[in-house]
Amino acid sequence: MRLIVRRAACIPMVLVVVFCCGTTLFAETHGRGELPEEPSPAGSTAVPRKSESPWVLEARIRKYVNSHTSYEFGNPFPPHQVPLSRLEFPLDSIWGGLEVRRSFNRFSAGVEFLTSFRDQETGRFKDSDWDDDAEPALLTIYGETNCRLEPSYQVRADLDMQVADLLGLSGRFDLRPVIGLRRQRFSLVAHDGAQVDVYGPGVLLLPGDSIAFEQKWSQYFVGLKFGYDFGPKFGLHRLKLGTQLDWGEVDGENEDRHLLRVGNRVTTENTDGHAWHGMLGIVAGLTKIIDLGLEVDYLRIKSTGTHRLQNDLFDLDFSFSNGVTVWSEQTSIIVKLAYRF
Repeated sequence: MRLIVRRAACIPMVLVVVFCCGTTLFAETHGRGELPEEPSPAGSTAVPRKSESPWVLEARIRKYVNSHTSYEFGNPFPPHQVPLSRLEFPLDSIWGGLEVRRSFNRFSAGVEFLTSFRDQETGRFKDSDWDDDAEPALLTIYGETNCRLEPSYQVRADLDMQVADLLGLSGRFDLRPVIGLRRQRFSLVAHDGAQVDVYGPGVLLLPGDSIAFEQKWSQYFVGLKFGYDFGPKFGLHRLKLGTQLDWGEVDGENEDRHLLRVGNRVTTENTDGHAWHGMLGIVAGLTKIIDLGLEVDYLRIKSTGTHRLQNDLFDLDFSFSNGVTVWSEQTSIIVKLAYRF
């Protein structure tokens, strides 16, 4: 196992230790864990930090737009062209779920779980090959099919710490270093399409299911949250702006079953790499305990590793790393309704 994986695996343990120490300390010093009011320094115009409900429960709807997850690999044999094959799976879909967050004075911790809605078509799957060794730059085979999202899920957990007051900022500001983890599982099926081979007789129809694809991402991230509370505005109890930017190490696993090939043909990729994530959101306080929010979210993942090809019928099983790249771009809009208690 690579050193990068061992180092990333330590982050969840650190998160758990910090979370346990922080929750124990603040539970002992502040009873039920409620946020105490912090008076402004003498002569300061800063807004005092007001006590808030320690628990927040959010219902969340996420809509992916112009999103995909893709992979490609090169030729392990001469002339070693890259790519030899590329597969692009669309992700445009709707997800729903919950997030629960608990505040412990300076710290807060949250967990989110989302699952895909049933019976969704995500867009057009694309399959491209450059398999002519005499002309390795020539696109020889191209196909498109519909793509169906099977039951899938994603989980996020994070821990942050308020430091705005330590920097002399007013109570309207949130400035929070954050650590956490994300895990995604996508299950997709390409079906009912067509393929063209430049050396073939014409268009080849591909009825029914052709490729079953499953992908798992595990990401351990560090970053910064920034927020500003405008206070009561436009008849609302509060109006808040929030952003987050984080970076993390990722481990990826793919399994691809070509259902129309002879034999049990399975390809897998095991990769590691990096991810960047950014979020911009706004929250409107409809009442003292009910918030309505809107977020725009972007996640980009890129990883490299090994590709393994197996086919039991031909006793085929070998691995290589030439040109193996897996990447994903995920843009989403999130609507959330929060209850404070």
